[in-house]
This record gives sequence, C-alpha cells and structure tokens, in this order.
Amino acid sequence: MPTANRAVSRSPGSRSPGAALRALALAIAAIMAATIGPAAAAPVSTATEVPPLVDVTWLQSRLRDEGLVVLDTRYGADGAGAAAFAAAHIPGSIHSDYDKDGWRVARNGVPFMVPTVAELERLIGDLGIDETSHVVVVPAGRSVFDFGGAARVYWTLKYVGVKKVSILNGGVAAWVAAGLPVERGVKTPSPTIFSATIDASLVIDAAGVEAIANAGGATLIDARPPSFFLGKEKASVAAAYGRLPGAINVDSSVFFDPATFKLKPPAELAKAAAAIPQGPVVSYCNTGHWAATDWFVLHELLGRKDVRMFPGSMVEWASKPERPIESSRTKWDDLKRKLGFGS
Repeated sequence: MPTANRAVSRSPGSRSPGAALRALALAIAAIMAATIGPAAAAPVSTATEVPPLVDVTWLQSRLRDEGLVVLDTRYGADGAGAAAFAAAHIPGSIHSDYDKDGWRVARNGVPFMVPTVAELERLIGDLGIDETSHVVVVPAGRSVFDFGGAARVYWTLKYVGVKKVSILNGGVAAWVAAGLPVERGVKTPSPTIFSATIDASLVIDAAGVEAIANAGGATLIDARPPSFFLGKEKASVAAAYGRLPGAINVDSSVFFDPATFKLKPPAELAKAAAAIPQGPVVSYCNTGHWAATDWFVLHELLGRKDVRMFPGSMVEWASKPERPIESSRTKWDDLKRKLGFGS
C-alpha cells in the first residue's frame, strides 16, 4: 500500500532551508542599502563629447545639426570683420566681432580684461547660445594672430560653462579654399537666456600669479614672440617692458603652420611642447590673446588639464609698478628707441 504523503510539522517560526536563505539574503541587502545607500547609476553625460578642433569636412557634414552654432569671430585686426562676414561666410553662421563686441573689456583702467559674469551672460545669450549649444568658433584663417582671437573666445565659452565648443582649423579661408559654398548678408540670431557656470580651474588672477612668482608652484609660459619676452618690444598698452619672473618663452607661433594657416598635426604639437615641464602651468602674453593659443594646445589638444590662463597677462601685471618684472632690455635698446630705430 502506498505510503501517504504527510505534511511535515514545524514549530512556529521555523522555516525551510530555502526560505531561510532567501530571508538571509534580503537581510544582508537591507543592511548594505542602509550602510551605503542605493546603488548609484552610471554617470550619464549631459553633453556629447565633441572634438576641440575640427576641419571643414567635419563641419560641412554637421551644418544642419540641432543646437549647432557656427560663430564667425572675424575682426578688424585680422583684416576682416563685419563687412567681410556680410560679403561671404559659412552658411548659417552668425557673426560676433572679437574686438568690438565685448569679449574683452576695460576694468579699473586696465584694458582687455575678462568681462563680468553678467556681461558674458548677456553677450552669449544675445548670440542665441545657451548651455546646450555646440559652438564652432570660426576665425579668418589668415595667421596665428586671428587664431588667438578664436582661442580666446573658445576659452571664454568654456570658462562660463559652455561644454561643447570647437574651433574650425583654418577658419573661413580653409572653407573657401575647399570650394565649399558661402552665404552673403547678415543673419540676426534669436536671443536666448544663458546662465553661466564658472569653471575656476581654467583661470588664474594676478594675486595667484604673484604667489607663483614669489614661491613657485607652477611653470609660467610666455606665449609672446621673443622680442616681447626679452623686453626688446612691448605692447602699446603695457606699462613696462619684460616678462613675469622665472617665465619661459613658448611663442604661440611654434604651434602654427604658416604655410597652411592651421595648427600643426598632433605629433608636431607634442614635440613643440615637449620642453614645458610637467606639472601646473600658467599661460600668459600681453592681453590673454596669444596665451589662449598656448592654453588651447596644452589643455584641450594635449590633455594637460593642469594648465590655466592668466587673461590679464602683462598689461594687468605691469599696471602696478611694485610687481616684479624681469627684462633683458639694455640702455642701448632705450637709446635706439629715442633715435627712432627701435621699440
């Protein structure tokens, strides 16, 4: 006769081995959740990574991308400006004169300083740029000097929190040389609200540079041509000849190919920067213009994230005569200047 199945009798509160294991696992999970909190989700970037330097082929294929702003920064010093923009520009681009539209302002008698946050929010918002825009900055493409203007605009946008910014290598000249179509006339952007989020890691002020000049802690690189570095020449708006104490000269032109009017290839950029010591670096020039190219190459292209820019540069530094300045200028240089043969 078959044996009938019988229910197993258990005392109150007793559990099957499987139930006990499940209960133990739940208890352990509860303890861990209470100790370390809920599991963190993998970080999600709110901004698609974009290359800091792009070519005309890259830009042409993306002209219709949503959120793309092609910002033409041509200005008078590069032989262009608003009139040149109106005559021919990359389709869909907007114009902002680097020299006239407020990318650098006078403050406390010192020219070419970084605008206030409110000034920058207004300037950038009026161009139709917000925190989600991808801005491609377009210089004239005629010299390292106009590239410096684009680099300064790029740095400014990054400084106030625009995450997606690129520079068109070779600028408008490269676009035209490639036989790509251009537009005429002026496009007025639709203003928007831009709220800045300052990235203080990109900038150093005069007080911070004074600390470095006194006690070290970073390499100061002078992005000007050697004549300025040595004190043989100075900017008309600078109060003194010379350089920051202990600085080394890394002329921004070493990163530029004058035959193509573009930055050099990555391997050549790395070679040109090889003599710069590892560790924190501060880039400066006369007014934060050439310095922006050095910063751009080191920080954005070569990945040296410990590089900051001193935007006030020598014009701000020399505005206070008590600040130390090194110079290789001689009495003979001064005499030649008096005679009209030197700067």
